[in-house]
Formats: sequence, C-alpha cells, structure tokens
Amino acid sequence: MEPFSIVDNRERQEYEVSADGETAWLEYRIHEGMLVLMHTEVPGKLAGRGIGTALAAYAFKDAKERGLPVKVYCPFVLAYLKRHPELSGQLAK
Repeated sequence: MEPFSIVDNRERQEYEVSADGETAWLEYRIHEGMLVLMHTEVPGKLAGRGIGTALAAYAFKDAKERGLPVKVYCPFVLAYLKRHPELSGQLAK
C-alpha cells in the first residue's frame, strides 16, 4: 500500500485523500462521545490502490488518539474489521 496524505476535514466530517484530481473519503460523525463511521467512497479512478483501507486505518488511529470508541455503519469498514480483529477492542459497547 502506498502512503497517502490523509486530511481530517472536520467541517465536512470526512477523512479525505486527494490523488489524480479525485478525492476519496470516509464520512464520520462525532455522536454521543463516539466516532461513528458512516460511509466510504473511493472514485473508480482511485480504486485498487488501498485508499479505502488507509482511510479505515486512519479513522481507528484517530479515534484511539481522541479516546473515542468507534461505531461502524459503513460496510467497507465492517469488512476491514473482519481482516483486523485486533481493532474490535475500540468498538463502542
């Protein structure tokens, strides 16, 4: 996986990666003291480069740094969690 510059666009509540004139994002909300991961979108031009995975990893890292439990609605992030069960301890109870 290549390194990506991920930006936390707090105004839009998205983690974002821009490359090749396109932007991929992971939409989130801060709700009731949790980081809620809503939806991941990677444009076709950027698909297959590991950007979605990088966004998911960044979200869990950010939640840990903020001390927030994570709630996941996004199907992509749910699939990511199956590959990374070590992160399940960060999930909201």
